[in-house]
Amino acid sequence: MKSRQALDEKIVFRNLTVKEIRADLFSSFIRRQIVQRCWRMVDGSWRIVDAPFIDDWTEEQFRFGIECLQKTVRTGGLVLGAFCQGKLKGFVSVELEFIGTDSQYLDLSSIHVSADMRRKGIGALLFEKAKDWAREKGAGKLYISSHSAVESQAFYKKMGCVDAKYISAEHVDREPFDRQLEVVLTLDKASCADS
Repeated sequence: MKSRQALDEKIVFRNLTVKEIRADLFSSFIRRQIVQRCWRMVDGSWRIVDAPFIDDWTEEQFRFGIECLQKTVRTGGLVLGAFCQGKLKGFVSVELEFIGTDSQYLDLSSIHVSADMRRKGIGALLFEKAKDWAREKGAGKLYISSHSAVESQAFYKKMGCVDAKYISAEHVDREPFDRQLEVVLTLDKASCADS
């Protein structure tokens, strides 16, 4: 708890504007992820398989990502950046469009931490702040089309995510190897303690 509080004081979190979401904002951000093993659906159940690759943004993916983040802000969604010494080192985005059969989900469309700052708790802080924002907007759950790497799945499990009850065909079509997850947005800690 102490280290997370120290990190929270060292990192500055703030909502990003359309104007600042440009290529130069990401000049100190390292997307690169070396993946060795992934979770895959095999014969109806999730299994870990060898699937080595290096995940990084191509120039085209990078430009598309910037456009998506700008659109998220324009449509009222959340794009929250985590800055260390004035440099972007993590970000999360949540769309403000309810999805699901009961329209109970908001889509956590991205969460990334720069390679040089991973495993320091920034992702967990961003995730919690995204949950708080979605809860304030009236969502019951966050929907996550999540990277299937073993390390990414361990993070989501730690954050309380489980396999999604509702599956977005759009997300599956876009990223067929992603694992579709959800997390319930519980009441704030004070009201949970009272019950």
